[in-house]
Amino acid sequence: MVNKSTRIQKLKGGLPTEALAKVESGDGSRIHVLAVDDNSVDRKFIEKLLKISCYKVTTVDSASRALEILGLIEGTPPLAPNAFKINLIITDYCMPGMTGYDLLKTVKECSSLKEIPVVIMSSENVPNRIKTCLAEGAEEFLLKPVQIADVKRLEGHVRDRKP
Repeated sequence: MVNKSTRIQKLKGGLPTEALAKVESGDGSRIHVLAVDDNSVDRKFIEKLLKISCYKVTTVDSASRALEILGLIEGTPPLAPNAFKINLIITDYCMPGMTGYDLLKTVKECSSLKEIPVVIMSSENVPNRIKTCLAEGAEEFLLKPVQIADVKRLEGHVRDRKP
């Protein structure tokens, strides 16, 4: 019989054991990541990488849907407020309607959410775009395809925020 750990190692070609450890936030619960990407293949890929690394993951297909979950759509309460304590947001930069950069700015302008780390990802390596996102408060700018090493660094962004 193949256990879960062995299946995960087969999925990622022998992912190091430390990556399989439970990733926890300060209160002992798993770190909850809100992953935002309009491309379903990219969204499923980042979700799989995050779950393999033991993160709790909520995925959405647009920045406006992310704002709904965060309770930032005017007149809309957060969806299941206690169930959606988000510890980190990872978002694609280029999306129709509201971009990942717009989502970043909106989160950072909200006093109750500005401490949530936001990571931007993109398949386009545009230095001015990267610099602008980092200046606006993004913790990091990842180039797609996102790698397991990139996912490992995410925990540090949440841990760095702990008092």
